[in-house]
Amino acid sequence: MKRHNYKNLKIWSLGMEIVDDVFKATESFPNEEKFGMVSQINRCSVSIPSNIAEGSSRTDKSFSHFIDISLGSSFELETQLIIANKRNYLNKEQLKSLEGKIAEFQKMTMSFQNKL
Repeated sequence: MKRHNYKNLKIWSLGMEIVDDVFKATESFPNEEKFGMVSQINRCSVSIPSNIAEGSSRTDKSFSHFIDISLGSSFELETQLIIANKRNYLNKEQLKSLEGKIAEFQKMTMSFQNKL
């Protein structure tokens, strides 16, 4: 049975980059959002590469399920960032940059999943 080294996967690396960018962006959110929106957004971003790492030790069929969860988290994250922008916690430039990376992640991940 073939296993994947998650550290060598471009989708995992991009997921880690998204986490870094998200944590930097949420640092400037209001203090009253630390246990609400900030916590949810940060946990959601962490879920993206974490599920890739966890799934990489499984069979390809099971790995595909973890990739589905990772993709779901990326769409959830995108929605939360749009909400943060509407609440004026995130400016349009930050949103656009993050959305671009998330879209790239989604495209790469769907392509990778189709090859499993």
